Amino acid sequence: MNPKHFAALLGFASVAAWIAFGFGNALLCLLGAAVFYAAAAVAQGEIDLAHLQDRIQGARDTSSPPPTYPSPPRSSTPRVR
Repeated sequence: MNPKHFAALLGFASVAAWIAFGFGNALLCLLGAAVFYAAAAVAQGEIDLAHLQDRIQGARDTSSPPPTYPSPPRSSTPRVR
């Protein structure tokens, strides 16, 4: 089965679940399928959770704080009269 066939089958199953159970339940079916797919991929070694965690933490560590700008000098004369 190629990816186009799988996408067509997934689309058909989604619409069938939507018609049979309602939109919310169809979304829950898709969410459950995605969770179990990810769990199976982790179990088979296709997804390395340690590598993903390192990438996420690396992305967080490279961020720098926003730049700070000096405040304008205060004058001794008031602006509003």
